[in-house]
Amino acid sequence: MRYFAELAYDGTSFHGWQIQPNAYTVQEALDKALSTILRQKIETLGCGRTDTGVHANEFFAHFNAVSEPHHHDLLSRKFLNSLNSLLPYQVAVKRIIETGPQAHARFDATLRSYEYHIHRHKDPFKYNRSWLLQDKLDIEKMNQAAQYMMSYTDFSAFSKSNTQVFTNNCKITRALWIERDDHLVFHISADRFLRNMVRAIVGTLVLIGKGITPPESIHDIIKSKNRSNAGSSVPACGLYLTEVKYPYIT
Repeated sequence: MRYFAELAYDGTSFHGWQIQPNAYTVQEALDKALSTILRQKIETLGCGRTDTGVHANEFFAHFNAVSEPHHHDLLSRKFLNSLNSLLPYQVAVKRIIETGPQAHARFDATLRSYEYHIHRHKDPFKYNRSWLLQDKLDIEKMNQAAQYMMSYTDFSAFSKSNTQVFTNNCKITRALWIERDDHLVFHISADRFLRNMVRAIVGTLVLIGKGITPPESIHDIIKSKNRSNAGSSVPACGLYLTEVKYPYIT
């Protein structure tokens, strides 16, 4: 049987989602908990990668489990509680969903959304969960540049180099800064994202917000397809994966 696990995690103490040697990851924690409770080797596959320190309010991973006559009811609250008790407190599985055998957490996703959080004044409760940036920013200009981005599809200029992807094309459907009190949130949605893309875009828009470059500079940056022409990547602590959509999951 194939199942999807919907989870959320605080990425501060993890080296990202994907299993890697000599580093603790969210995937490792989830695989270990599932393997323990189901008494079989479970290997999950995630809807994407999040880097070290990046958080997820919504993340999906699929896995296969051998069904037995007296197997756990994976869809029950009891199973969910047992699974969560085996996971670190920074990771919570919200639900398990039974899917068709061909369902794929990464390739079937039709939309992904991220938020990037910036706060203006020192706040101990936002430490590792938002980026402290006290510079004055022109939100209007940042939003102007964000709107320009939506008319492009090739985002090579915002991609980590040497990534093994077939295309750098993405269709952005939302890119908007919203300001509340001393807190700024950048909302961005697309069919797919490249490695490091959101943090590079935010770094570029912050330069525009500071008045270092004009909003129109976004055109030349994107057309150049050169990562060195874009801004620096902002810290991981402010980035959250907030939504992943599938045609068969509500």
